[in-house]
Amino acid sequence: MYYKFSGFTQKLTGATPATAYTPQGLKPGLTEPPPIIFTSPTKVVSESGTVAEYLGSNKVPDLQRIFQKSDGTPVHLKGGYADKLLYRTTMALTVGGVLYTLMALYMAAQPRKN
Repeated sequence: MYYKFSGFTQKLTGATPATAYTPQGLKPGLTEPPPIIFTSPTKVVSESGTVAEYLGSNKVPDLQRIFQKSDGTPVHLKGGYADKLLYRTTMALTVGGVLYTLMALYMAAQPRKN
């Protein structure tokens, strides 16, 4: 026997195979995919009617020169002052967290004084 959940009685009730396999009114199969909402055109047409391929300059070659230079600096620090500040803040928080964890473990290992 087939069962389905009744929204009215909040219990399982007897059902036919077709209604048991499509619960709560859901219908199987989607006939066509929904339209894509967040798309942008690959080519931008300006007001004069000419087609512009890209609106900005390509920064990839400049960034490749910066990040692939072998000067002994790790790649995560080649971004300048902001990268150094972020790295040092992360290391300070990591060391502080380890010390706090060790202190909490030490305090938890000590017997209570009554």
